[in-house]
Amino acid sequence: MPLSDERLIELARRVAEVPGAVGIVLGGSRARGSHADDSDTDVGLYYRHPLDVDRLDRLAKSVAGPSAVVTAPGGWGPWVDGGGWLKIDGNPVDWIYRDLDRVLGVWADAEQGRYGFHQQTGHPLGFPDHTYAGELALSRILVDPTGELTALREKLLVFPPKLAEALVNGLWEADFLVALARKAVSRRDTAYVAGCLFRMVGVCAHALHGAAGRWLINEKGAVAAAAALPGAPERFRQRVDAAFAGIDGDPLRLSEAIDVAADLVLETADACAIMMR
Repeated sequence: MPLSDERLIELARRVAEVPGAVGIVLGGSRARGSHADDSDTDVGLYYRHPLDVDRLDRLAKSVAGPSAVVTAPGGWGPWVDGGGWLKIDGNPVDWIYRDLDRVLGVWADAEQGRYGFHQQTGHPLGFPDHTYAGELALSRILVDPTGELTALREKLLVFPPKLAEALVNGLWEADFLVALARKAVSRRDTAYVAGCLFRMVGVCAHALHGAAGRWLINEKGAVAAAAALPGAPERFRQRVDAAFAGIDGDPLRLSEAIDVAADLVLETADACAIMMR
């Protein structure tokens, strides 16, 4: 049985008592109501330095058993940060750290239309820094003793217009990637073509979400999420699948796959322009 709301809030209150913790949220698919029965429970721990990792580790062991381990901040990488993969009452529960001051800095950049994709293990497209804002916007706050998370989340519910414009303007990269992919056809460099098309699709997905004023916080499911947006290019997901299905080393099929991708880029630009009117 998944954790009940009462149990989840009880655990969140105990985590919030750890020195350095500011507030606790439920994130991921369970916060959005799109989870499956076996989905992990993602718990966001917003903190300020110094976070008392030793005390948090003792708490983790008390609720998840003696083998439970939590990392120091940054233990999973500079952008994923850290936390712990735990098993609580038989359920997979992920504690995920978020440095609140860094989140605030990312939000300030997003309001001015500044964003970036950062190299990070497990994120082939790169970790989009504005994910931090989207995570909190799409979360369910469990414990917020100071009210700071609640106040920030209220602001994040409105997608910043300058970020939307910047993400749509970023489609120049998708167009450039199509041109780069074409140069690899004569060499039958399927890996390079696939890499170009993967990043191109990611750029398009973020542009479509920006134009629609929706947060996109995960590479997994990004194509399906973009295809479901009102005004997205027709059969977006199926055409992405068709492009990748054509990457098999045959120059003719590689060119056809790139042609499909090129059409998607053009239609994405048109769709974004319409959505932003």
